[in-house]
Amino acid sequence: MRAVVCTTFDGIDALTCIDDAPTPPMTENGVRIRVQAAGINFADTLMCKGEYQVKPPFPFSPGLEVAGEVLEVAPGVTRVAPGDRVMATVHYGGYASEAVTHEATVFAIPDNLDFVSAAAFPIVYGTSHVGLVEKLKVQPGEVLLVHGAAGGVGLTAVEIGKKLGATVIATAGGPEKLAVAKEYGADHLIDYRKEDIRERVKQLTDGRGADCVYDPVGGSAFDASLRCTVQGGRILVVGFASGTVPQIPANILLVKNLSVIGFYWGAHRTLDPDLIQRSFDALLGWMAAGDLRPHVSHVFDLADAKDGMNMLLSRKSTGKVVLTTGAAPGTLN
Repeated sequence: MRAVVCTTFDGIDALTCIDDAPTPPMTENGVRIRVQAAGINFADTLMCKGEYQVKPPFPFSPGLEVAGEVLEVAPGVTRVAPGDRVMATVHYGGYASEAVTHEATVFAIPDNLDFVSAAAFPIVYGTSHVGLVEKLKVQPGEVLLVHGAAGGVGLTAVEIGKKLGATVIATAGGPEKLAVAKEYGADHLIDYRKEDIRERVKQLTDGRGADCVYDPVGGSAFDASLRCTVQGGRILVVGFASGTVPQIPANILLVKNLSVIGFYWGAHRTLDPDLIQRSFDALLGWMAAGDLRPHVSHVFDLADAKDGMNMLLSRKSTGKVVLTTGAAPGTLN
């Protein structure tokens, strides 16, 4: 099969695309998918450097989410059947023309969603939905501050936050990215390159501050969040796209009665699969109704995976970057 292969933890420049990679073996409760598209995530770049929570044995293919057609199911699997159009998460192995994953992580693609958009769906929408609904518990009328609001998880947080009835303040770097956040529902925009986040949030809320913060960025954005939230505010830590893991001054948490919540969505696939199922039931219902619009700014062929990953790292993309495999539909190798 066609696959992007990692043989060392020397980063994305060491990746190669080959046409004769072995197909992954079927597993108990497994579903084999002919991959048509795979989403690129920041975690993929970390995995290639050996800096991610999961360190697969060599050789492996990166990639945590895919979309395509079911080719084969393990005995006893009834959730999907060969020929079904599906999206799925995988622990790794998504950058390939075939992937095998547990049936619980496979979801039917709504009729109004193509493979490229479906490959951009599971992780960012799953993270934002569980993060906002179950962790931050965003309520109608609250002020939600979203950092990195034109990125993958940030943009979905803007979209879902508005659907939950929040007033959304979006931060991003530059007018083009802010325009995307506005298109997806942001009520107020802050260009962090030119404006002071703390001061602007205070201005926009008449000195009150934000009720809750969705932070996939870390660094100085997190530091500003500590100082522009209300008494009893909540901050959700989703990631560190800035490259800086903030050190939290506990005295500020004490004085302001703040809650800082860590959230690794991927762990919940194992820890609480029922939660993930409930979340996807809601999300796919919204998607089928036309209430969500996955945003993909760039699409690359599998052979150009390094270019796609560099596009993500360069912060020149908005929403998601997706790979296509060129796989012919419908047949087992």
